[in-house]
Amino acid sequence: MPTPFRLEVADAELDDLHDRLRRTRWAAPLPGEPWERGVPAGYLRELADYWRTAYDWRRQEARINALPQFTTTISGTTIHFAHVRSPEPGALPLIITHGWPGSIVEFLEIIGPLSDPRAHGGDPADAFDVVVPSLPGYVLSGPTPDTGWDTRRIAAAWAQLMRELGYDRYGAQGGDWGGIVTRQLGVDDAGHVLGVHLNTLFTFPSGDPEEAERLTAEDRRRMDRGRHYNRELSGYFKIQATRPQTLAYGLEDSPVGLLAWIVEKFREWTDAPAVPEDAVDRDAMLTNVMLYWLTRTAGSSAQLYYEFVHGGGTRALAPSSTPTAVAVFPHDIALPVRAFAERDNAIARWTEFPSGGHFAAMEEPEALVGDIRAFFRTLR
Repeated sequence: MPTPFRLEVADAELDDLHDRLRRTRWAAPLPGEPWERGVPAGYLRELADYWRTAYDWRRQEARINALPQFTTTISGTTIHFAHVRSPEPGALPLIITHGWPGSIVEFLEIIGPLSDPRAHGGDPADAFDVVVPSLPGYVLSGPTPDTGWDTRRIAAAWAQLMRELGYDRYGAQGGDWGGIVTRQLGVDDAGHVLGVHLNTLFTFPSGDPEEAERLTAEDRRRMDRGRHYNRELSGYFKIQATRPQTLAYGLEDSPVGLLAWIVEKFREWTDAPAVPEDAVDRDAMLTNVMLYWLTRTAGSSAQLYYEFVHGGGTRALAPSSTPTAVAVFPHDIALPVRAFAERDNAIARWTEFPSGGHFAAMEEPEALVGDIRAFFRTLR
């Protein structure tokens, strides 16, 4: 049975954070171009100072607490979620899942338009009952008490959560890990999932020479982008997938270390030409970091990488026959190749956007909401 939840952080936690930020022992800057070898020292110092002296946690805490939130226990672990019922009768249930290093904060700009389109200039017929869980081991769900929390187990938990909330037929949406969980949910709970909307879909060649011959120049460019990610941008993945416990000591002791670890992704994975704030709101980004810091889940969230890789990784992903929409934002980590996507998924909608990146709900909220509405309009 879900229990009401309210986020209430003690003043002592904030005082401790500010003291740690003040006493940071800074690394010497390395030579080279900005961002070439990591987060630039000058930028990080300024951002950390803003975090300590100007950022208003209480304002952000109140914004999160404006959502109806709950916790429940599924498969022995705590699951935190927001459940925003639409004022419109007959609203379609929709479960939205974040990834790493994300949280419920990613979706603060889209929950209102999705749940109450009438109040946001939309068609009431497009209304959703919105369910936004925190991944097991992540932020407000807290650390998991056992191992084995891979994407399939999470999908099973989401199916149970939707049943507990009384929803027999529902839609699902997600990006990053949320995209993998959402797609898995469409496979394993196909009898209840109307369709899945993904703003991240990883695609891979089959090795068939004839398939390779049919690839376009754009397809090959996207495959090159994927290889660049694997070569230059995936160090975090390899560490979290192999030694998450060792990493946790640094990230959960140093707020600046955690800040750098996460903020780097907001720069590399978004449509940000210079600094992350070119793509996302600075306070929203810091609130996302705050949730990992306050809940001490930097280490437990990294466990998902370990479980996924040691459980077979992408090789374990089964084909899906559930109607699937793909929203492609051009500055995402890696871009899907449509021919590969259609081989393994029942693609019902494919949208290429001119701007935006990995954190689509923060970068391009109106575009994402519009695409979600358009896709599920055909399935209601």
